[in-house]
Amino acid sequence: QILVCEYYRKEVSIMIKKIAVMTSGGDAPGMNAAIRAAVRTAVTENIEIVGIKRGYSGLLDEDFIEMSYASVGGIMEKGGTILRSSRCEEFQTTEGRKRAAEILKKYGIEALVVIGGEGSLTGAMLLSEENDIPVIGIPGTIDNDIAHTDMCIGVDTCLNTVIGNIQKLKDTASSHERAFIVEVMGRHSGYIALASGLATGAEAILIPEIPVDYDAIAEKLWNERKRGKINCIVVVAEGVASAYTVARHMEHRIGYETRITILGHVQRGGSPTAFDRILASRMGYEAIKALQEEDFGTMIALQSGKMVRIPLKKVLSEKKKIDEKLIEMSKILS
Repeated sequence: QILVCEYYRKEVSIMIKKIAVMTSGGDAPGMNAAIRAAVRTAVTENIEIVGIKRGYSGLLDEDFIEMSYASVGGIMEKGGTILRSSRCEEFQTTEGRKRAAEILKKYGIEALVVIGGEGSLTGAMLLSEENDIPVIGIPGTIDNDIAHTDMCIGVDTCLNTVIGNIQKLKDTASSHERAFIVEVMGRHSGYIALASGLATGAEAILIPEIPVDYDAIAEKLWNERKRGKINCIVVVAEGVASAYTVARHMEHRIGYETRITILGHVQRGGSPTAFDRILASRMGYEAIKALQEEDFGTMIALQSGKMVRIPLKKVLSEKKKIDEKLIEMSKILS
C-alpha cells in the first residue's frame, strides 16, 4: 500500500498543471472552436489554462488572460479568433524565443498549444527544441498546405466562401457574356484555386505548382467561345500572378469582355462550417490529451477520418503536394 501511494504521488508530481493556448499567423475560421475545445477539455481535467493574446507578440508582451469553461461559451460559431493574432519578428530570433521561454516559466506555464500555419508551428518547434518547452501544434490555415494532415482548420469554410462568390459572378457573367478573372489566396499553394475552380466548373485554373501557358489557355477559351459559350471564369491563385496580369494576357484573345474580382481577405472571414467546427473541436480536445500523455512536440492531424499525432519536425520537413489527380481532373472537366 505504501509503494502504491508513493507511485501515485510520483505520477501526480509530473502531471502538467498549467498550460497556455494561442493563435498565430493568419486567422482561419474554426480557430475559436479549437480554443473552446482545448479550454473545456483542460478545465475538465483539472488543468489550469490561460490564453495568450496576439500570438507570439502577446507572449513576449506578457499579454495573458485567464480562461475558464464559461469564458469560451458562445465562441464556436464566430469567425476569426478571440485571442487575436499578429506577426512577430522578435520571436524569429533565438534570443526572442529564449525570452519567451523565460516568460512562460515566470508564470508557471508548463506547456503551450499553438494553433496556426507553417510559420507558427515552426516557431513552436524551435521554442521546444531550444528551451525544452512542451508544445503541441494544431494546423489552422486556409491554404491547406501543412503536410501529413488531410485538412487544416478553416479550409472548408474558406472554400464555401470562395465558391459562393464565384457562383454569383457566374450569374452576372452569363447575363453580360463576360469573362471574370477571379484572384484567390494562395501564395505558395494552389489548393484554394484548384478546389474552388473544380467545384464551380471554372474554364481555367492557374496555380503556382504548374507553369502557366497563356497561349494554350487563350486558345482553349477562344474555341469554347466559338462553340457558343456565353461566359467564362478563370480562377487564379495569387502566387501565380495578379488578376490584372492574367487579364492583360487574355482580354484581346478570348472573345470576351473581361472583368476582374479579387476576393482578398473575405476568404478568411465568416462563421465556420459544421465541418470546420467539428474538425477544430476534435483537434483541440486531442491536443490536451497529447499533453496529458506527454506526447510533446507533435501536431494533431486528420488522416482518413481519424485524429493522429505527427512529430512537428516531420511535418515541417516536408512540403504538402497538390493531388495530381485533381489537377488532371480539372483539365478534363473544365
